[in-house]
Amino acid sequence: QVQLVESGGGLVQPGGSLRLSCAASGSISSIRVMGWYRQAPGKERELVGFITNGGSTNYADSVKGRFTISRDNAKNTVYLQMNSLKPEDTAVYYCRPIPGSSWGQGTQVTVSS
Repeated sequence: QVQLVESGGGLVQPGGSLRLSCAASGSISSIRVMGWYRQAPGKERELVGFITNGGSTNYADSVKGRFTISRDNAKNTVYLQMNSLKPEDTAVYYCRPIPGSSWGQGTQVTVSS
C-alpha cells in the first residue's frame, strides 16, 4: 500500500496563497483518482476536490476558481495550489486515493491576519 505524506501547510494572511504537496512512497500512476480533503475544527472532513489519471479535475463549490489540483506521476506527487485564501479555508488538509481507507497525518493550513 502506498504511503502518502502531505506537506506545505502554514500560516498565511487572507488573500494569500499556498501550495500543498502529497508525496507518495511508491508509484501513483495506477491510482485513477486522487483526492484532497480538509477538516476544520469542529467540522466533518470534506472533499475539496479530486484529479483523475487523465488530468480531469472537480472541485467543491466553496473552492472553485481559487484552488487547483495537479499531479505529477513521474514524481509520485499530487499538488493543491490554493489562492485567494479565506479564514474559512483554515483546516487540516489530507490527500487520499478515491476510494481509499487510511489517512495520513495531514498538513495544517491557517488563514489569519
